Amino acid sequence: MKIYLLILALIPVVCFIGWIYYKDKYEREPPIKLVEYFVLGILVSILAIFIELYLSKLNNFNGILSNIYTAFFVAALTEEGLKSIILIPMLLREKNFNEKLDGIIYSIFLSLGFATIENIIYLMRERIDLLFSLSITRGLISIPSHIMFAITMGYYISKYKFDKYNKKKYLYFAVIIPILLHGVFDFILMIGYRWAIIVFVVYLIFLWKINLDKLDKYTLYSKIRFYKRKNKSRKGEKID
Repeated sequence: MKIYLLILALIPVVCFIGWIYYKDKYEREPPIKLVEYFVLGILVSILAIFIELYLSKLNNFNGILSNIYTAFFVAALTEEGLKSIILIPMLLREKNFNEKLDGIIYSIFLSLGFATIENIIYLMRERIDLLFSLSITRGLISIPSHIMFAITMGYYISKYKFDKYNKKKYLYFAVIIPILLHGVFDFILMIGYRWAIIVFVVYLIFLWKINLDKLDKYTLYSKIRFYKRKNKSRKGEKID
């Protein structure tokens, strides 16, 4: 049972690790560093559990206010806030963070570590006959959503590091926008109305579109940078 649960929890995580590692094909990050950020995500997830349990006990609201509090403060603010507190200072000191795509890559690995623990906990709470269906649902919706929030966070951290003008605002964006995206995601799930599923599907499409566009944009930058450096190397010029 425990092995079965662990396999179900890890399969989607492993698949997404392979996917994002492939995306970073022009100047890959050191595997040991990626493992380090993944483990940090695990530690952040454990800390988030205790904070969320405490904040949940403070929920004295009813109805929609209770949903807003849970979605935006208990879940989104705690999870994305903790991720940003750990990720931002570490990334800005990271010597391997030398191109825009790197901010997204490291952010995703941290979030996948976080999502791994979260996935295991959710599966542990489920009945054994529903484990497989829940693992499919979480593998297609919940874990990818963590990746989307991570892309947003990493994207703006990279803009803060590499853009030359009006940089400060991007640091705020790296914290605030993932919190808002996460809060809206959870809030829609908590709405008990039938039409909410339609809103949720539309929101997922929007979330994936804007963030995969960000990922593709920085992947293209990485490709251009790679071939520029390759051409300079062939000509014997100094490589930046």
